[in-house]
Amino acid sequence: MNTPVFPVGQHLRKRRSQSVAFFVFTLLSYLIVLIFFVILGFILYKGASVISWDFLTQAPEDGMTAGGIFPAIVGTLLLMLGSAVVSFPIGIMSGIYMNEYASKGWVVKFIRLMTNNLSGVPSIVFGLFGMALFVKYLGFGDSILAGSLTLGLLSLPLIIRTTEEALKDIPDGIREGSLALGATKLQTIWKVVLPMGMPRIITGLILSLGRVSGETAPILFTCAAYFFPQLPTSILDQCMALPYHLYVISTSGTDIEAQQPIAYGTALVLIVIVLVINLLAGLLRKYFEKRLKIK
Repeated sequence: MNTPVFPVGQHLRKRRSQSVAFFVFTLLSYLIVLIFFVILGFILYKGASVISWDFLTQAPEDGMTAGGIFPAIVGTLLLMLGSAVVSFPIGIMSGIYMNEYASKGWVVKFIRLMTNNLSGVPSIVFGLFGMALFVKYLGFGDSILAGSLTLGLLSLPLIIRTTEEALKDIPDGIREGSLALGATKLQTIWKVVLPMGMPRIITGLILSLGRVSGETAPILFTCAAYFFPQLPTSILDQCMALPYHLYVISTSGTDIEAQQPIAYGTALVLIVIVLVINLLAGLLRKYFEKRLKIK
């Protein structure tokens, strides 16, 4: 069999175009990293001066021109936890159903299309829907419960898609081998398929938490309070939240100039919370990957 021989000039042109493409992609990657560090450095430079123990553990005072952001931190964590309780089990089970049980027909394609469309719906639409359904129709009022349910709906499409894609990449031969050894379909999914897809599923879960932590529009209509210095005692109470608190003191506070450092400090705390969550996600991902290698 004759091997085709390319002219020297054509070979050099291919290598040159490949080198240019590699250089462009590398440059864009470093540019993204640079932009991230510029933003982080700017927020750190502007907000680090107000970070203190009192800032993190006290309630706002004097029209939110002094004091701290502790109620907003607690409210944000409660909303993240509430949305996770709602969206994680529903999203994972929906992804399992679509990949493992549903027949590969037009119904699954339609559900997948609607899920993708929901991912692109503006968050303010979810906020209006949550206000109409949870706040007014179901009578939950402006509360942590209504906000958590709304944020849970907001993050559902991302969790469903990442779970489905994670399970789709697992070879069918592994399922067939488990079934051939006498395991039921449910046992195969629970003991074999789900652990193998868990690292990527966790990535989707954490991405959803990252999105939830920074949303303002949904909680604006369902639970966030302008000024609520005490901690909530029930899921039917309102709460402060870092994104809405940041919006308020940046745009409509009593003294914008005095509140500006607090706004940057609030933004820095919010970024740190997201980074810590992503770090924990990375550790969990490595843990499950090690368990898979051991098995």
